[in-house]
Amino acid sequence: MKINVVESELNEAQASLEKFDNNVTIFGSARIAQDDPLAQAAYQLGRSLSDGGFNVLTGAGPGIMQAANRGAFEGKSKSIGLNINLPKEQTPNPYLDECLLFEHFFTRKVMLIKHADVCVFFPGGFGTADELMEILTLVQTRKGKQIKILLFGEEFWTPLLAWFKTLESNSYINSTDLTSFEIVNSVDKVLEKIEA
Repeated sequence: MKINVVESELNEAQASLEKFDNNVTIFGSARIAQDDPLAQAAYQLGRSLSDGGFNVLTGAGPGIMQAANRGAFEGKSKSIGLNINLPKEQTPNPYLDECLLFEHFFTRKVMLIKHADVCVFFPGGFGTADELMEILTLVQTRKGKQIKILLFGEEFWTPLLAWFKTLESNSYINSTDLTSFEIVNSVDKVLEKIEA
């Protein structure tokens, strides 16, 4: 890792993203097919947000990211991708008004979170879990701004919530930490929570 590369990534991304406000960042699996119901929901959410005046940020990849970007791209606001160089899975999707390139996950995460007013987490793998834990930690420790965190799909997230309850029962986290996010089961409910 080269410090000058990290500094350059952060500075360039900040210069590009600071001109956008009313941003929603959408996270989720890169491995979901576009005809999957989750991808269809991500597309619908991206389109509704874009038409409602929100820019949509994603990690610029396929799967949930592509679906959300396509919806936003076809809407009235901006579709923005923060792509990362990976050996597979991470060719930028074609539905981006603006695409930034990163070498490091942590700088990409900083920008995906820093410039978001709301973060929506669709089901995903290690990357999605890493991004969720990062933002929960930032909110818990007040090292980041207090933003809405929405977890899409109760059935998928229930095992994680059970583990969180175990953390609480062992006093590894406080009960108030469990109020930093909400579960949502529909696009309409996401939109309702964002508008609130």
